Amino acid sequence: MKKLSQEKLPKFLNDDKFKFIAVGICLLQLLTIVLGFMTHIAIGIALIVIFIVVVVLLYNTAKEITVETNKYIADLSYRIKRGEQEALIKMPIGILLFNEDYELQWMNPYLQTHLGYQEVLGKKINEVDQELADLIQESHSSGLKTAHWDDKVFQIIVQQDIRVVYLMDITEYAQIKEKYEDEKIVIGNIFVDNHDEIIQGMNDRSISNLNNFVTTHLSQWAKKHHVYLKRISEDRFIVMMHQMSLLSIEEDKFSIIDRIRERTSKQNFPVTLSMGLAYGDEDLSELAKLAQSNLDLALGRGGDQVVVKSKNGEPRYYGGKTNPMEKRTRVRSRMISQALQELMKQSDQIFIMGHSYPDMDVIGSSLGVRRIAEMNNKEAWIIIDPEGFSKDIAQLVEEIEKDNSISRYIITPETAEEMITSNTLLIMVDHHRPSLSIAPDLVKKTNNIVVIDHHRRSEEFPEKPVLVYIEPYASSTAELVTELFEYQSNEADPINKIEATAMLGGIIVDTKSFSLRTGSRTFDAASYLRSCGADAVLIQRLLKEDTDTYLLRSHLIESIDFISDKMAVAIGEEDRVYDTVVAAQTADTMLSMTNVDAAFVITKRSDGRVGISARSLGEINVQVIMEELGGGGHLSNAATQIDNCTVAEAKEKLKAVVVNQDEGE
Repeated sequence: MKKLSQEKLPKFLNDDKFKFIAVGICLLQLLTIVLGFMTHIAIGIALIVIFIVVVVLLYNTAKEITVETNKYIADLSYRIKRGEQEALIKMPIGILLFNEDYELQWMNPYLQTHLGYQEVLGKKINEVDQELADLIQESHSSGLKTAHWDDKVFQIIVQQDIRVVYLMDITEYAQIKEKYEDEKIVIGNIFVDNHDEIIQGMNDRSISNLNNFVTTHLSQWAKKHHVYLKRISEDRFIVMMHQMSLLSIEEDKFSIIDRIRERTSKQNFPVTLSMGLAYGDEDLSELAKLAQSNLDLALGRGGDQVVVKSKNGEPRYYGGKTNPMEKRTRVRSRMISQALQELMKQSDQIFIMGHSYPDMDVIGSSLGVRRIAEMNNKEAWIIIDPEGFSKDIAQLVEEIEKDNSISRYIITPETAEEMITSNTLLIMVDHHRPSLSIAPDLVKKTNNIVVIDHHRRSEEFPEKPVLVYIEPYASSTAELVTELFEYQSNEADPINKIEATAMLGGIIVDTKSFSLRTGSRTFDAASYLRSCGADAVLIQRLLKEDTDTYLLRSHLIESIDFISDKMAVAIGEEDRVYDTVVAAQTADTMLSMTNVDAAFVITKRSDGRVGISARSLGEINVQVIMEELGGGGHLSNAATQIDNCTVAEAKEKLKAVVVNQDEGE
C-alpha cells in the first residue's frame, strides 16, 4: 500500500474520504475476524484468508486503475498540447508577440501569410506594417475591437500584460452583416405638392402629358437606383428599396426633385415633390406609418423637400431650396375654423400661449384667438411672461391693458399652472416646438393641444395634438387667425381696434412692411383688419426705435464679415448683452447691402446664451443652416440659441456648417 501511495494516484483515489472508507472497511473486517476466532478457530482462520484475498484484489485493482488513469491523463495531456501547437500554427487566428519596444518576437504562420513571409523578427511593428501598428495602438484598451486590415475584417485583442496580439478573421461574417444592413427594407411616399393647383385650367391632354412627364422621370430615377415605384393616385406614389439604394440616392442629394422642378418651370407649370422615407424597423406596418409621418413633416416644412428618418434616429433633410408656394384654400380655412369651434365648445377652459420672448405676431394672434373663443361664448386666457418683453411689446401690452375687457384675461405662466386641468384646451400660436413655449411644462399637463403656426415644421412637436394648422407659406400666424374670422357668427361682437392693431402689427413685422413672404391673402387679411379699425399710426409709433438702438445696430454692422459667397455675418461684443430685436433688425438691414443674400447676426442674449439671427432673400435656405445648430424657422427667416458658447465660438460653428453645406452641394 505504501508503494501504491507513492505512485501518482488519480485525484478521486487520493481523496481523504476514500481513505476513511478504506480504513473503516478494514476495521470492520478485523472486528469480524476477532468475532470469528471467538466463535471457532476455523472460522477465524477462514476469515483471515478471505481478508488477505480481498486486500490483494483491492491492491491490484487500485494499481490497475491508477495505471490506466495515468495513461489516459498522459494521452489527454499530449493531445491538448498537440492541439495547442496545431492551433498556434494552423488555425485562422493570427498571434503576435512583441516586447516593450514594440519589436516583433514571434508570430504564427497564419499571420505570417498576411505579411508576405518577409523577415520580420526583431523589427518594430510599424516598420513591418504601419497599418497593423496603428491597429495595435488603437486597441490598447481591454475588450474586443473590430478593424479592417489587409482587405479583411479582424477582431483584435491586445493583452498588454503579456504583450500578445490575437487577430481573428471575421471577414465572412462582416460581409454577411453588411449584406443584411444593405438589404434592409426602406418604405417611402412621394407626393406632388401642387398637383391640384397646376391642373386647374388645363385640358385633359395637358393633364395627361403632365402626369406622364412626372411618372417617366420618376420611373427612370427608380430604375437607376433599383427602386420599386408604384403610382397609387394622380399626386401620390409609394416606393420600396433596399438601404443600399437609399445610400446611393442620399449621395445624389435627391437631385430628382430639383430636376423635375427645374424642367417643369421652363414649361411654366413648376411641379414640386415631397418625399418621406423610413427605414430601420422590421415591422413593415410601423415602417409605413413612419414614412407617412416623415412625408407629413416634409409637407409641414413647406414641401419641395425630402425627409429621411429611421425609427429612433434624427431626421435628414434634402431639398427645401425654394420658397413654399401659396396653396392653402378657403375650404381648408373653413374646416380649421369649424374644428376649432368644436374643440373650444368641448373644453372647460382655453389657454393661448406663444413662444418665449414674444413678438408682435405672438401678441396679435393670441388676441385674435381669444376673440374667436369669445365669439363662441367661451372664455380664453392669454399666457404671457412680462420678463421676456422687448420695448415694442411692452408698449403694446400697455395699450392692451387700457382695455379691461381684454387685460383681465392675461395671466402669467404660474397662474396658468394652477388653473390648468386635463380638459383644458391649450392653443400654441406662432410656434410648434414645446421647448420654445413660454411655459413648456403646460404642454405636458393636457392632452388637448391645438397648433396654429406659420413656421416650417421641425421634428420636435407636441405628442398627438388634436388640431394642427401649420401653413409655412403664410406671412404670419396673425394672417392665419385673421382668415378664421370670416367663418364666425355674424351675431358675435367683432374684433375691436386694439386687437385689429396688434394683428396688423404682427403681419407688418413678419413681412418687413409687406416686402417679404407676402401673398395676395396677406393683403386681404391686412385690408380686413384695417376695416376693423387697425391703427397704422399706433403700429408705426410702437415700432419706432430710439437713437441708442439705431447706433447699436450701426455698431453691429461695423463688424460685418463675409463667411462665404454672398453670406455676411456680424458679431456683437462678448461682454455685452443685445436685445433680440436689435439682432433681427441688424440682419434685415444687412440684406439691403450689395452682394449680401444671407445675413447672420451673433450676439450675447440676456439669458446667457448666444443667439444667431439669420435672414435671406430666398435664394439661400437659412432654416437648414440654423437647424444644424439646433434652431429653426423659415427658409428666409430663422434663428437659434446656443448654450455654453462664446460669440467667437458660435461664429466658428456657423462657418463650419456653411462650409459643409457648400461642400455637399
